[in-house]
Amino acid sequence: MCNVPSRCLRRLLAPLLLLTSLMASASELPRMSHSLTPLKTPVAMPELRLKDMDDELVDITTLKGKVVVVSFWATWCPPCRREMGTLERLHQATAKEGVVILAVNVGEDVEAVFPFLAAMDPQPTYPVLFDSEAEAMEKWGVRGLPTTYVVDRNGLIRYRAIGGREFDHPELIKRVRSCLGECS
Repeated sequence: MCNVPSRCLRRLLAPLLLLTSLMASASELPRMSHSLTPLKTPVAMPELRLKDMDDELVDITTLKGKVVVVSFWATWCPPCRREMGTLERLHQATAKEGVVILAVNVGEDVEAVFPFLAAMDPQPTYPVLFDSEAEAMEKWGVRGLPTTYVVDRNGLIRYRAIGGREFDHPELIKRVRSCLGECS
């Protein structure tokens, strides 16, 4: 039972939105970009301490020295769903090099997210975190979903992407890998 009207509405509409968007043909969907927007002045990453699917706390500060791709998303968001597989392919291509993917689900719980992820192909092997109250989303300045940040080895946000991306595109993979050295 929902005590907060907006949450009740979200829980009722989410399955309908998911079904509706799954029925849309690929030709009706806009192309996803394969670019990242560099920040003119890199900024320190905000705090990010959230639980994952196994109810384990993940703290981004423990990942210093690695390049971290932080993607804020939701199951009801069509471009978010489209880019999840490309994030997995980015993860497969770069994990051994020191790139970590963190997918931060906003406003949903494990009961909504687990069946969605189980139906994905490929299924994500990177951590999926839960920002149920959208507090991390606010700290990171996210204004729309999906929004993704690339954090360099020193904990500075170097790139941002608002909207769906083809994270497995060679140009985008090259840009993420550039942060393993000095971001360019």
